[in-house]
Amino acid sequence: MKEFIPILKKAQMFSGLGTDEIESMLSCLGARLCNYKKGEYVLRQGEHLSDIIVLTTGNLHIQKDDYWGNRSILGNISVGEMFGESYVGYENGAVMNDVVAVENSTAIFFDAMRIITTCSSACRFHSMIIQNLFFAISEKNRKLVQKLGHMSMRSTREKLISYLSEEAKRQNSSEFTIPYNRQQLADFLSVDRSAMSNELCKMRDEGLLRFTKNQFRLLEKND
Repeated sequence: MKEFIPILKKAQMFSGLGTDEIESMLSCLGARLCNYKKGEYVLRQGEHLSDIIVLTTGNLHIQKDDYWGNRSILGNISVGEMFGESYVGYENGAVMNDVVAVENSTAIFFDAMRIITTCSSACRFHSMIIQNLFFAISEKNRKLVQKLGHMSMRSTREKLISYLSEEAKRQNSSEFTIPYNRQQLADFLSVDRSAMSNELCKMRDEGLLRFTKNQFRLLEKND
């Protein structure tokens, strides 16, 4: 597990902690490493969770299927990101969505009660993790508001413009890569894939953007 400490150092949950400090916290927080093959479920809808999880390698999707098998992708989890914190409270109930590995992945599970209950020595490092956890949850809420903004747009084009514009701002570049293929992007925006692909082609022909697979470049009018 020590080989993943450089990744944990970059995770918001461990912000401000050094290598030795994180290493000393692993046993304190009941850390355990789990491996997943592409397509395997990390979390399933309906199960109960008592851990906060940090992805250390790979990529995960938060998704939900309806009764007829129609899929919606609610979000993407990248290396270093935390998830599962919404379900660890005493009365927060069962997990509402599936979390699936879209490539071979590893994740470290941390006992939530050990995180929010400071150890007997009340070490400064533990207090920092609790503070970081608060800020990480706040950041997740901000991302949820962003997605709601995309979903509130009426047309497929408006949803695409909203999402791609936000990604360009987030990555601070007019050229960027998104974490979804065509079907996954359609599921994320809750639009028909064929209609979305047609709209992307129209936007390309109008000189608004260029794309290759999941790589995009937004264009100025004079490009």
